[in-house]
Amino acid sequence: MANAFGKDKSFLVRSDRPFNGGPPPGRVLESFITPVPDFFVRAHAVDVPVVDVGSYALEVGGLVRSPLTCSLSDLRSKFATHQLTATMQCAGNRRDQLIAIEAIPGEVPWGCEAISNGQWEGVRLSDVLEAAGVDSASGAAHVEFIGLDQVDRHGQVFSYGGSIPLDKARQPEVLLAWSMNGKPLEPIHGFPLRMIIPGYICARSVKWLKQINVLGHPSQNYFQSHAYKLFGSHVRAATVDWNAGVMIGTTQVTSAITSPGQGASITAGNVRIAGWAIAGERAVERVEVSADGGKNWSVAEFADQQDKPDRWTWRFWEARVSLSPGHYQIVARATDSAGTTQPPDAKALWNFKGYMNNAWHRVDVDVR
Repeated sequence: MANAFGKDKSFLVRSDRPFNGGPPPGRVLESFITPVPDFFVRAHAVDVPVVDVGSYALEVGGLVRSPLTCSLSDLRSKFATHQLTATMQCAGNRRDQLIAIEAIPGEVPWGCEAISNGQWEGVRLSDVLEAAGVDSASGAAHVEFIGLDQVDRHGQVFSYGGSIPLDKARQPEVLLAWSMNGKPLEPIHGFPLRMIIPGYICARSVKWLKQINVLGHPSQNYFQSHAYKLFGSHVRAATVDWNAGVMIGTTQVTSAITSPGQGASITAGNVRIAGWAIAGERAVERVEVSADGGKNWSVAEFADQQDKPDRWTWRFWEARVSLSPGHYQIVARATDSAGTTQPPDAKALWNFKGYMNNAWHRVDVDVR
């Protein structure tokens, strides 16, 4: 059964206008490829663009020798089609752990549901840029994406946008996608065309794509120059120097426990602990679980049946622990292929926007 925008009736709606939400944690592990009714939504504009495919055109310009104007049929006919399975994750995923430390007003109070895995089809950005002829002699260094969605911020209305370095834009995994899980994109997910930038925060995978610009500098769009910047735990919104923040691009190694849920009451015995892990542009090497708040650890097993894991997708994992009656804090941490492990303390990661929380994930349960 569905609700708004075709989402499942169990969908956790975090805000109505704009529409934001994701699946309850318990549903995440039901499918390695997230069904569209469960796929999380992060929108910034109140209104979802309504696009007529017949008149739709993508503009490619900036520091290029041959600017392009492409219809959707042009993209399909002039460039090779590619498929990719990739996980999308919001920079604010797991914000609730930071909110528990200190309030973060004005931001979506995400739990661990702002992440989903999809099968995407489209054309490589690198092929489109090659056709446009990037003018490297003019200092081309970044690629900007502008969407059709109109956002109201501080009394001004403008298009949503952002950028990535040119080096990343030229990688084969970066797609202009028109298909999601074998079907045309749903309007809420960016119809008719969106960016898919694996390993980066989902904010850079601009939906309802209308324009691509090759630039000599990062995008000056609000969502690149102000929002989606990372600041130290001592900085507050009232006194922030926006120029001092770090523009967020790649995501970090992180994990979450989806079963049991926070505050669950479970039966003593051999208890199944399960969840997901992801590592940005790296691979997940190991996931460990503790049933005593992080004092002692055991290695979890990967449970997604991926013989050749793709670094652009999450990993499902599970572990069995023997628990007698009592109160427990169950903890998970992941390590990536470069040996980087999640940090233990969310307090050190707190920031006034609530971005990039990848501290150990903790769940308190009662065993009866």
